[in-house]
Amino acid sequence: MTGDAAIFREMSQLYLNSWSAQFLGGLKVLEAYAFAPGHLTGFFEICDESEDPLRRGARGSGCSINLGIRTRVVAEPAEEASFRVRINGREAPDALVSMNVLRRMIPLLDRPYSILVEHEAQVPIGAGFGASGGGALSLALAFNEALGLGLPPLEAARIAHLAEIECRTGLGTVLAELVGGFGAIVKPGGPGVGEVVKFHHGGLSVVCYHLGPIQTREVLRDPSLRARVNEIGGRFVDEIVRDPSPARFMRLSRRFAEHLGLITPRLRRILDLADGAGVACSMSMLGETAFALVDEDEERRLVGALGQAGLEGELLMAEIDDGGARILP
Repeated sequence: MTGDAAIFREMSQLYLNSWSAQFLGGLKVLEAYAFAPGHLTGFFEICDESEDPLRRGARGSGCSINLGIRTRVVAEPAEEASFRVRINGREAPDALVSMNVLRRMIPLLDRPYSILVEHEAQVPIGAGFGASGGGALSLALAFNEALGLGLPPLEAARIAHLAEIECRTGLGTVLAELVGGFGAIVKPGGPGVGEVVKFHHGGLSVVCYHLGPIQTREVLRDPSLRARVNEIGGRFVDEIVRDPSPARFMRLSRRFAEHLGLITPRLRRILDLADGAGVACSMSMLGETAFALVDEDEERRLVGALGQAGLEGELLMAEIDDGGARILP
């Protein structure tokens, strides 16, 4: 009987493997693309004391740009659940925020899948362009679309916000990128909780000069820096809401950057060149990146001045993205 039982088990397993292969092979590969704009923050106030992570965030002001994170999610039925993340074609096992989003969304599936996430970063990572929030947001939207979860976009975006709050890589970036445009977060919190007002920008362009990263999570843990941020950040948000002009935004952004004391010697060189060209320029929060909202004449003068920098930096030119995060065809 023992030999017969072993043969029976082996035949049963062969049958199950064959049936599983046919069943899984009959299910199509699922795929979706999403885009989240990059976001440049000029000034902000930390609002992370609530016990509810959906109510944690920031008040702040900035603009979304048409360079950001494009994410592709590919899912194939499998016998065991698995996932991989790539950034710009390279395996990224340390992509903590994306991994956090996946761990929140995979339990919502009704069967196991092998999932591949491919992020295409059009902006530098960790450099004040909101890349971590954009990655989380575009992933949540693409995952929801590809796997047919049926979550309202706002609910999918909340998952991205929770992931970024838990990983301490940002506070209000997800909400700002979801809405897009030039404006201010006037009430902190995740999508559906926080409130955003958008300002008219008159079709201005954005010029950025990227030099290097700054670790956001380290800044958010520094008590003295947090105190400096909140000493004037909230007041500046109130001021820009009362007078929402790009010129005033740039002036307040520069005052905020000077107050924080994070301007590096290399970044100071860029800001001095911009000042000499008569163009208001500041530091993007939080990265070793200078940025300016400019018209055509200011763009010409600023780009010409930056050509004299003699620094190993990256010049990026973009438009303000008014559409916010979205599913791509």
